[in-house]
Amino acid sequence: MRILITGGAGFIGSNLAERLLERGHTVTIFDNLSRPRTPHNLAWLRERALALPGTLRFIEGDVRDAPAIAAAVAGVEAVFHLASQVAVTTSVRDPRTDFEINALGTFNVLEGARLAPAPPAVLYASTNKVYGAMEDLAIVEEPTRYRYRDLPYGVPETQPLDLHSPYGCSKGAGDQYVRDYHRIYGIPTVVFRQSAIYGPRQFGVEDQGWAAHFVIAAQTGRPISIYGDGKQVRDMLYVSDLVDLYELALMRLDVAAGKIYNVGGGPANTLSIWAEFQPLLSRLAGRPIAAARYGDWRPGDQPVCVLDVRKAAQELGWRPTVGLEEGMGRLWSWVGDNLALFTG
Repeated sequence: MRILITGGAGFIGSNLAERLLERGHTVTIFDNLSRPRTPHNLAWLRERALALPGTLRFIEGDVRDAPAIAAAVAGVEAVFHLASQVAVTTSVRDPRTDFEINALGTFNVLEGARLAPAPPAVLYASTNKVYGAMEDLAIVEEPTRYRYRDLPYGVPETQPLDLHSPYGCSKGAGDQYVRDYHRIYGIPTVVFRQSAIYGPRQFGVEDQGWAAHFVIAAQTGRPISIYGDGKQVRDMLYVSDLVDLYELALMRLDVAAGKIYNVGGGPANTLSIWAEFQPLLSRLAGRPIAAARYGDWRPGDQPVCVLDVRKAAQELGWRPTVGLEEGMGRLWSWVGDNLALFTG
């Protein structure tokens, strides 16, 4: 297939591109290379492509440029729309740019698909943040974590949207536009509401990609700041499991088109961001890792966010396969093997 990945030089995009190249597809990456180290990911992908059966193309462009994205979309059979402003804190500081990238950028992709001679499928990376703080859900506090009182499988796709923070609003707008372009225009679209994704090629920073950020900080000796009490719980999903679902949805558009799927590690892969992650991080480091300081809770932060992923299991046969210990060990090893990227 001819496949376009917006944001293809990013963390998830580069892992997806590698998989698609392994399958023999023609992969076009559309990226403005604005995030730090995305040029490194692109260089890595170009080198990997030499040994893989697929063909790699690169377009330097911005999803805010409607003509540019329309030209990139024309002629492909599927678009994985991953390009995004990804941090809540950045959206609070600069909501206009957040809106233009996430909401307007997604609209531009959809319009490009609608106006193409043969409209491609559009698969969209949404976020658990569209559910907001979920203040209507009963939460129980335990010694090292919070948990839902009444949702043993996590939050289902039927949870009402509560777009908290400019980031939640902009991604939620994209989420709903993508769904509606299937209903109104018949474009095969799929929405993935993603939880905490982690793995190699993730250059995590303090306000986005927290697990990778903590691993990088532990290996480079940088201070670690915790916002809130550190007992906030997330369901963690290793990036190759996410890519598995992307592939399944693309192959099963007869089932997935027009659908929304929660995507996370589910109840079996939950972790509190510090009270439980700190011991795991210390085991990986072989020495105690301590937080440098604690700060106030950040806007829109959820005490618990565990997604019910049974819909993807029932409809597409997908389940996470990489457990937390194994996945975090792989991330730790990748950071260790690439320390020069973080210390230069």
